[in-house]
Amino acid sequence: MSMFVDQAKIRIEAGNGGDGVVSFHREKYVAAGGPDGGDGGKGGDIVFVADDHDSSLISFRYKRKYCAENGQNGAAKRCTGKSAPDLVIKVPRGTVIREAETGRVMADISGDEPVILAKGGRGGKGNQHFASSTRQVPRFAKPGYDGEKFNVILELKLLADVGLVGFPNVGKSTLISVVSAAKPKIANYHFTTLEPVLGVVKMDEEHSFVMADIPGLIEGAADGAGLGHAFLRHVERCRLIVHVLDVSGCEDRDPIEDFEKINKELRNFSEDLAECPQIVAANKSDLATEEQIARLEQYITEQGYPFFVISAATVQGTKPLLNQIAETLKTLPPVKRFEPEEVVEQPVEEQKKFTITIEEDGVYYVDAPFLEPIMRTINPDDWSSLQYFERVLRSSGIISKLESMGAKEGVTVSINGFEFDYVD
Repeated sequence: MSMFVDQAKIRIEAGNGGDGVVSFHREKYVAAGGPDGGDGGKGGDIVFVADDHDSSLISFRYKRKYCAENGQNGAAKRCTGKSAPDLVIKVPRGTVIREAETGRVMADISGDEPVILAKGGRGGKGNQHFASSTRQVPRFAKPGYDGEKFNVILELKLLADVGLVGFPNVGKSTLISVVSAAKPKIANYHFTTLEPVLGVVKMDEEHSFVMADIPGLIEGAADGAGLGHAFLRHVERCRLIVHVLDVSGCEDRDPIEDFEKINKELRNFSEDLAECPQIVAANKSDLATEEQIARLEQYITEQGYPFFVISAATVQGTKPLLNQIAETLKTLPPVKRFEPEEVVEQPVEEQKKFTITIEEDGVYYVDAPFLEPIMRTINPDDWSSLQYFERVLRSSGIISKLESMGAKEGVTVSINGFEFDYVD
């Protein structure tokens, strides 16, 4: 039996851009051919698409890390490095992707369009771009930019118009099996349904709707008891709830109490769910007395809900119920889509953070992770390259911080392991 998994945590890493290259044109009879270093290629994006052939996130339990390829570095003769292909990840339709750290919704993979979730880094520029009338021999190039990286949580929330809710064994599986082509496992014990079952109910040639048999909710489900909590997320998108009750009370339970308990669970889980329109289906009417049916009907109609007496096992009363469902759906908004939430941008100061410490040996140690890609391409033997590096140090505030900490000409400064003598 395939295991139903509706939540998974994975890491996605887009590819880094390739580095620009330092190169000079060398050709017989061409004096001072000039810089001809090409640009790096773009890193691959991470792209998600909906897959209708998959209904579980089980594959993400075994593979947790997805990395796109890096762009290639540039080459001589102004050759741009090759851009890396995108990494396409298929997920069941209805998967909502959240950033693990913040919980923000990044995407709802419910439509047909592919969604780029992590962008590949741009390629760095080769030294051909840094030549000017005064700097004819640029010995530096730009590094590629890093691709975006995220830890994400995948959550499958079924795309169904109608969600069947009710205690275990009230007949939800039987109802969905007689009104649609879905074939759930049916047996006379609790929690037969361990995974949601989707069925398409065809009203006529042009009209149909999707019904989901949500596994039995039990008291305390919203707090994580039993199976309920995991499956409440599948009711979240439903436009209409059909609340199935066992009117016969053949399991020694009171259908009115059941009704109140389950609505309490829905409310505890989500205020939106509690507001969702409901139709009540009193099932197993063939086993109930007239008094039992009348008592339940009076209670439900007083609460203001449409009430239908059915027997799913004998298909009695199911047609009027389906007609009411179809009519109600026409008046309701479409299936809920989860809108991506905006990223809270880090302030520029955050992105360019650095710390400076003075050790006992008198060396000023600068820890500045944002400088690492720039330093990969600095040529310490080239004057113009070092000038460029100095401009970066000034614009990021490192030089002024060194001065305020008392750095004088001749002291040693170590930036990410690269040591040089400080010059005023």
